[in-house]
Amino acid sequence: MLLIGIPTGYIVISAEQSRDSGRDKQARAAATGLTFEWPPRVTRRIYEVPITGYSADVAWYETNSWETSKLYVQFTTSPGGLDLFLGRIGAVRGDLREGTVPVADEDAAQVGWRLGAGHPSGSSHAVSTAPTARADWSGLVLDHPGPRPRLEIAVDRSNPEHPMVYVVSTVKL
Repeated sequence: MLLIGIPTGYIVISAEQSRDSGRDKQARAAATGLTFEWPPRVTRRIYEVPITGYSADVAWYETNSWETSKLYVQFTTSPGGLDLFLGRIGAVRGDLREGTVPVADEDAAQVGWRLGAGHPSGSSHAVSTAPTARADWSGLVLDHPGPRPRLEIAVDRSNPEHPMVYVVSTVKL
């Protein structure tokens, strides 16, 4: 009885897990906007977007075509978390150009981001609902050589204790 029951139970459990995995993948593929959860670890590695621990407002969206794949990520962190994130991608806070938002308007519109001066902060830790000023924003572009992704990063610093980070990581195939 045990020789039949144990393998049968294993097969049933494996089939259920496989079905659940397929449903998760199907839901991700059907997404048409930001998904408010952490992107899978392998996705973060491929696109080189190392979100720091204890981040809030984490959301992501991925697009794929024959030539280009993009990962859109947003998260709110702390000043130390921002430094850690920048260090992991090979940059420092001094590399951020004040008053700039390097994310293209088309990319921002793809996921409903309202970036730059004149828009309220998207952070749940925003100090105010008033529109942000140009001085609240900074950004940088990292063009890596070879097959590594291009990173366009915009940082909303309207609340200095909880900067909101927006990243568009582009991989050319």
